[in-house]
Amino acid sequence: MKQKLLLALLLILSIKSFSQDSKLSVEMHYPIPIDQNFIGKSYNGIIDIGAKYSFSEITNINIGASINGGILVNNTNDNNGNQDFTVKSYLIQPKIFAELKIESISKLHPFVGFGYSFMVFDASGTNNGFDVSGSDETESGINANFGIAYDITKKIFIDIQYDYVKLKVDKETPNTTFNTNVNLLKVGLGFRI
Repeated sequence: MKQKLLLALLLILSIKSFSQDSKLSVEMHYPIPIDQNFIGKSYNGIIDIGAKYSFSEITNINIGASINGGILVNNTNDNNGNQDFTVKSYLIQPKIFAELKIESISKLHPFVGFGYSFMVFDASGTNNGFDVSGSDETESGINANFGIAYDITKKIFIDIQYDYVKLKVDKETPNTTFNTNVNLLKVGLGFRI
């Protein structure tokens, strides 16, 4: 019974792997914080992993949903021992996207996306003698995204994209672009399943 199930699963996956109109893709990016704000000045990108699913096609436009998860890190060490802490920011970014299909340049796929981003900040270490380990905070806001993908093969593509996140602020945080704007450039590789 297990052999038949395994054979059926392999058959389905092999048929799906040869289909030309893949609706699902997985992506891995290197996120680069840019701009002069609290993320761009203090954080470095680690990784961003995502998945996209196209659920509809309107004349040369694929409409779908995507989700990305990423990690940014801020390592602070002033060499005096007063500030020796790390803050990791975990990003969760669900979006709706539209991808343009250009018949004359079939390998290029420009896209735009709109959604919402959650940034979970998790600190560990010491700051001025106080242990900040375990302190966390979640910020969130709207997300706009655009980019372009280029097909290397029918299944593998590279892409570059820009994410703009406008975070909501609480009453204690000044409502300035330094505190609310997050700008990320993502360069990566994708695979259509």
